[in-house]
Amino acid sequence: MAVESLPRRSVVDLLEDRLRQDILGGTHRPGSLLPPERELAAGYGVTRTTLKHALTRLEKAGLLSTRHGVGTSVLDYLRLGGADLLPMLATQDSAWLKEVFEVRRHIGALIAGRAAARRTARQARSLEELLRRVAEAPDADATQLADVEVHRELARATGNRVYLLLTNTLFNAYLPVRGALRSPFEDAAGAAARLAPVVHAVSEGRPEDARRAAETYLRTTEKLMVSSLKPARRGEAGGRPG
Repeated sequence: MAVESLPRRSVVDLLEDRLRQDILGGTHRPGSLLPPERELAAGYGVTRTTLKHALTRLEKAGLLSTRHGVGTSVLDYLRLGGADLLPMLATQDSAWLKEVFEVRRHIGALIAGRAAARRTARQARSLEELLRRVAEAPDADATQLADVEVHRELARATGNRVYLLLTNTLFNAYLPVRGALRSPFEDAAGAAARLAPVVHAVSEGRPEDARRAAETYLRTTEKLMVSSLKPARRGEAGGRPG
């Protein structure tokens, strides 16, 4: 059996992670200036070139801001940041995942109701086909990814592209750690059975039933994922599912 090689992490990758942890953990507080580059590089045991690369990445991520003649400051990401930070924050701290799930539940119910009112016949057929793929998925990871595609199609069926982008953002926040959240998807048939009332209500054009079914489905899966989160994360710390 062929052995899949793991991607090697560069010094820049490791430094970026360490700086991000220190920023989100409060070592470098929002509004503060980072130490001068020479001092900062020495403190982390890296070259200034490596440091510059890592700082550039974190600036693009919305955690830092560099001004010529002033230095590099830590941004208040809760005041200035956007939803694009969620994948990084959720990977860093599981408390963010619980908040993501809460928003996912509220938006998901709204999307299901809108989808039931607006879906086309083609989209109704597509949803039923995607539900079948959930039921036939070969393992928990494939089941979870098939479930994601059902929700993307629900968002698409609203006819509002903003709902689709919001759905993508919420999934992007926790898919990198989905290996710790596989509990609701271990049984593909069971996962499909929980999701079926949502799909059927949308396909049949019953908005209020769809909204209630989505609320029930998302609350149930949320409880299952949160209950398994801590023990799973301890066993998979730092890991990224393939």
